[in-house]
Amino acid sequence: MRLENKVALITGGSSGIGRATGQVFVREGAKVALADLDAERGAETARMIEDAGGEALFVPMDVTSEPSIESGVAQVVQRFGRIDILFNNAGVLGRESSVKLHELTMKEYDRMMDVNLRGVVFVAKHVIREMLKSGGGAIVNTASISGFIGMPSQGVYAATKAAVAMLTKQLAVDYAASNIRVNAVAPGVIRTPMTEGMRPEDPDSMFESVSQRTPIGRVGMPPDIAEAVLYLASDAASFVTGTILTVDGGYTAQ
Repeated sequence: MRLENKVALITGGSSGIGRATGQVFVREGAKVALADLDAERGAETARMIEDAGGEALFVPMDVTSEPSIESGVAQVVQRFGRIDILFNNAGVLGRESSVKLHELTMKEYDRMMDVNLRGVVFVAKHVIREMLKSGGGAIVNTASISGFIGMPSQGVYAATKAAVAMLTKQLAVDYAASNIRVNAVAPGVIRTPMTEGMRPEDPDSMFESVSQRTPIGRVGMPPDIAEAVLYLASDAASFVTGTILTVDGGYTAQ
């Protein structure tokens, strides 16, 4: 098993990509802590993992609040003793992720920046402190193909994801000597409850349209990303740091 006896913290762990990654990590021998604002779905995911024979902890966490982050990280360390892996996955979509700049409100801008960028920065800050104490670890951030290609009405969302990609490279350089690897996945369109919410009246037609423009002929599913995160988090990627791994079915290869 590729993550035997490792301890992993997954933000945005209650559903979608976070849930799928928790299940894959446990399959590979890890103990997982699932951090999220959604306590009901987070606890449900932890129960699913434990019912399947894994070890999981749900941790309430608001990634826009540093005290909440600090408390959540402390709970994980108290339960498991350390954190070996961070999947820094919490993020938001919504109107503010698909509105043109001239229609954007300051409140929408702040929410997008607070969750998608500040949250990534400060979760990494507090986990890195623990990794420095324990001798190292692996961090995987969630970027996006929106961070490096232009897509309609993706302005501020794209800016946050481009920032996450550059932050990933910077942290990789800063902490390589401390045995902390930092990489990111850049998903294409992945079918999750969050992306379905972008067009709740007819998500199927939205995903079908994307499928037709994707060389591999379909949109991604959460396990597609989870398996990529597994590789980056595992010792199989011991010489990989500062890399942004695109997982998009060939969308950006065109």
